[in-house]
Amino acid sequence: MKDFPGTPGTLTGLLLRISQFVFAAGSIASMASTSSFFSFTAFCYLIASMGLQVIWSFCVGIVRCIFLDEKKALHNPVLVSLFVVGDWMAVAFAYLSWVTIATSSLIMLWLLAAG
Repeated sequence: MKDFPGTPGTLTGLLLRISQFVFAAGSIASMASTSSFFSFTAFCYLIASMGLQVIWSFCVGIVRCIFLDEKKALHNPVLVSLFVVGDWMAVAFAYLSWVTIATSSLIMLWLLAAG
């Protein structure tokens, strides 16, 4: 396997995981701090997906720190396959959460316009 920017075991890969963790944690904090958080089901789905993203990014970030400390690139096909599946599950959850929020937002816009 070739070393691309963002490959596990590189500094760029670690920075990507740290940024994923920070943005997911930030979105959880901003949604959970609203007063009407429990009123909207879409927020609950988004919190669940971002919670999984935080856990996933943190665990993979630790693995990447270990490989970066040992100055080895992660080229184990089993672990790379696990990262691919985990990242695509995170993308799928984020997309599904976005769809539910977009639907809720569109309905609220229609209610406002009909108002």
